[in-house]
Amino acid sequence: MARKFSELLDEMSPARRARLDEDVAAMRAAMPLRALREARHHTQETLAERLQTSQPGISRLEQRGDVYVSTLRRYIESMGGELELVARFPDGAIRITQFES
Repeated sequence: MARKFSELLDEMSPARRARLDEDVAAMRAAMPLRALREARHHTQETLAERLQTSQPGISRLEQRGDVYVSTLRRYIESMGGELELVARFPDGAIRITQFES
């Protein structure tokens, strides 16, 4: 018989629940463009209109592994976000400002 997820959560130990919460937070902190768009409740059609392109163009962008920084910035800004580029090194992180508008 199927069980509710809330029942399973209630039966988890506090340590296991904490690990699950950490995993969920990590998944929310890193996701592909398509998942980000969906999580922000936008459709390809609405972004295409905002970016003055086509829905297939948005689909292609979300599938690419390599895009211009300017294109990525416009995509993120069309959803109300702001793109920051950060280089992380063992001794610290540096924000890259060369590509900011």
